[in-house]
This record gives sequence, C-alpha cells and structure tokens, in this order.
Amino acid sequence: MKKFNEWNEVKKETEHIAEKVYFKERDIFWTRIGENIGFEQNGKGNEFQRPILVVKKYTNDMFLGVPLSTTIRDGSFYFSFTLDNKTSTALLVQHKLYSNKRLMRKMGMMNKDDFENLKTKLHDLIFGEDFCSSIKKSDPEGNCNSDYTTNKINNASSDDE
Repeated sequence: MKKFNEWNEVKKETEHIAEKVYFKERDIFWTRIGENIGFEQNGKGNEFQRPILVVKKYTNDMFLGVPLSTTIRDGSFYFSFTLDNKTSTALLVQHKLYSNKRLMRKMGMMNKDDFENLKTKLHDLIFGEDFCSSIKKSDPEGNCNSDYTTNKINNASSDDE
C-alpha cells in the first residue's frame, strides 16, 4: 500500500528546511525523493530516501539528478558502476530536477571516468537516434533494438512520398 499521507508530512517538513546543502556534479547524496506513482522511483524508509547522483548543477538550489539502486540492471535505461567496492546502478530513465532541500547527507562521489560514460549514455538515451520506447507498452525496461527504430523511420518516410 502506498504511503502518500506519510510522504506528504515529510514533504511539508522538507519544504521548511532552511539550512543550505552544498553540492557539485558527481556527488551522491541520500535524498528525500518521496512516494511516487506508476513506474516512478520511490524513496525508502520513514524519510522516503534514495541515493541520488548529481548529474548537472543548474543553480545552488536545483540540479538534475539520477536515482541509484543496488539492483543490477542492463539496458539503455541503466548505467552500472562501482562505488566503495559495491556495484550500483544509475536509473537513467528516472532523471529529474531536484531541489537541494531534498538532500540529506553525502554518501560519496562518482569517479570522473564513470561520470563521463554515464553522461554519454544519458545523452544517448534522451537524444540518441538508437533510442526507442519499449515495444511492449507495459515493459518499462527500455531494451529496444535499433531495427525497430529503423523500420519505424523507414515506414514513416515512405508514407510521406
């Protein structure tokens, strides 16, 4: 059962946090991400927290972040890396804008090589020609192949002729 009422109370507290948390790109923080709907990633525990990687700092108050998981996953929606001798998976498809008010405590920092590789994969996911939505709409995994995309593009351009 979803805990929307409990999350709403934590969210109200989070809004009133006055202390600034300073962050930079590559930082990983425990972050209050909440109780969400559908396939959106949820936080865990009483504080509804999950580790979040800071991908892009926009201002001192907001950033683009990607939630992390200890579940190993493959596919265009995921990027695996090692942090403190443990494998983590960045859930690229779950990227979103976060307020620094959600940041609770710093866990660590992703190494530079992994970060550059993650940014490339995230860019390809968002803007790449080889990305397509899941063929089966109930499948949120994003493991599509480029033949599907090529066929869709070819069929669309032949319809225009």
